Amino acid sequence: MNSTARYSGLQALPCVWMRGGTSKAAFFHAADLPADPASRDRLLLAAMDGSDLRQIDGIGGAHPLTTKIAIISPSSRDDADIDYLFGQLVIGANRIDYAPTCGNILAGVAPFALEEGLLPCADGETRVRIHMVNTQSLCEAVLPTPGGKVSYQGTTRISGVPGSAAAIELRFADVAGSSCGALYPTGQAQDVVNGVPVTCIDNGMPVVLLRAADLGISGYESPAELDAHDSFKQQLEAIRLAIGPRMGLGDVSHRVVPKMTLIAAPIAGGAIHTRTFIPKKCHDAIGVLGAASVATACVDPATVAAGLAVLAGGEAVSVEHPSGEFTIRLTPQGDAAPAVALIRTARPLFRGEVLLPRG
Repeated sequence: MNSTARYSGLQALPCVWMRGGTSKAAFFHAADLPADPASRDRLLLAAMDGSDLRQIDGIGGAHPLTTKIAIISPSSRDDADIDYLFGQLVIGANRIDYAPTCGNILAGVAPFALEEGLLPCADGETRVRIHMVNTQSLCEAVLPTPGGKVSYQGTTRISGVPGSAAAIELRFADVAGSSCGALYPTGQAQDVVNGVPVTCIDNGMPVVLLRAADLGISGYESPAELDAHDSFKQQLEAIRLAIGPRMGLGDVSHRVVPKMTLIAAPIAGGAIHTRTFIPKKCHDAIGVLGAASVATACVDPATVAAGLAVLAGGEAVSVEHPSGEFTIRLTPQGDAAPAVALIRTARPLFRGEVLLPRG
């Protein structure tokens, strides 16, 4: 029996659930959604269940890393092939935040576009130019397509994901100031907020770096330990709320940016050790573009990372996080912010329809 006959009392919304990097998202074609943003969001919130922390009445994963949305369409820009609009569902608040983009979910955009027939596959490898609508910036994704088909099998391993898969290279050249208008949004490499030295930086993601020791902690605590530390989290959020307007982000009390990242000396051979909040829950790893901003701060001796970062030379900067490390390649661009490149993996998990009440 087909789904239309069996579930005729419900409306069906096509969806592909995909892992991108260390996150998961529901991928939708923009053409399948209402053009009106308010109507679109009502439909997506019903699909994911935005009101309940368990997301028991939707397909959301009950965690910020697994309740994300990607809206994909052919691009109208001459310099891009695909438009990618990212939405972070704010669990329990019944709303979607479109302020940031997501570099992990970005890894799934090119495979989705190729598998769904939005672009042709080349034989060998395919390059897909992606317009990140949230930040109006560009990324080139390069992925293996032997015989003109997307390959998901490979030997690449990334921290936080079991097993191995095919490598997807993401190349960024123009992401500095993508959300805040400048690499250092406050106009300087260091500020003092509520008595704590910070570096505010945006090389793809607005991030506030803080030395963990300046907040009375080591920076090596587990995410669970930090999530349970209420007085520390209140101090961190007070700094975030205070610095948000100075970064050009306005009132950030209901936004998921800037990300707050604690830094400490590396302990596993990397350049820096981190704990990132997204924004009020400690990340089990670190976001793609958040890691790019952290790595960029590490190579500038004027930031709060000075004296902690251990640089091995060359373009690779290894950012340690709770579940491993993330290597960012920074290529100098003269006086401009360095270009960013990195490796992720992705794969589709299921393709089908989300069933929703009509009306």
